[in-house]
Amino acid sequence: MRTFASFEEVAEAAGTDIGSTDWVEIDQQRVDRFAEATGDHQWIHVDVERAKTGPFGGTIAHGYLTLSLVPWLGSQVFELDTPGAKLNYGVNKVRFPNPLLVGKRVRGHVAFGEVTDIPAGKQLVIKYTVEIEGETKPACVAETVVLLLAD
Repeated sequence: MRTFASFEEVAEAAGTDIGSTDWVEIDQQRVDRFAEATGDHQWIHVDVERAKTGPFGGTIAHGYLTLSLVPWLGSQVFELDTPGAKLNYGVNKVRFPNPLLVGKRVRGHVAFGEVTDIPAGKQLVIKYTVEIEGETKPACVAETVVLLLAD
């Protein structure tokens, strides 16, 4: 776990790998709870029997479920302990190159991208890769943007 306590430390880490998380299994219960929370009950996610004969041979996690894991995965690798508020400003890019079959394990890989000055502090781009154990292509790649506001 790396802790960044100042804007200078964050800026110095721009363009570097921060680390990877432990593996975590994506089970059907998590997928079903996400379906309930979002109203997305597409059969490829929630109908285990039908999905066995579908295009992936089983149920798959929602792409947005995979994306929603990014903040939690990041919290296992780094902490932003800079003064002031930290705001989720958005996402520059998200792709889901590989379906995430239920029962597979994933881990997050984190790298800091560009750090730029803004009037209220710093803007940090964080690059996430959600890897699937045993697969060459990841489940998700995303660039998130965080505003680090001065105190």
